[in-house]
Amino acid sequence: MDPAYELSKKEGKVGTPERPLSDLGLLSYRGYWTRVLLDILKKRKGNISIKELSDMTAIKAENILTTLQSLELIQYRKGQHVICARPQGLGSPSKSSWPWWS
Repeated sequence: MDPAYELSKKEGKVGTPERPLSDLGLLSYRGYWTRVLLDILKKRKGNISIKELSDMTAIKAENILTTLQSLELIQYRKGQHVICARPQGLGSPSKSSWPWWS
């Protein structure tokens, strides 16, 4: 998966897997997206938008949104989606330590 997204980044395009995805395909992509997004969020200081994440990773905004929702890292506030995570709380996911923003 990584080489396809790296190629998409070089071409300035956003990529997404062909639909419909099998259950196993979704698990594979969701795992990849999770690793990539958490790595960026751990290193990032300050705010970042879904669009910025998409531009940095070549992952479609819709896939970023659903991945962050599955990780309980996103809230809908005042008409927009907001990423709610502190870098120090972005270790390996543990439901007992979530949500990190409370």
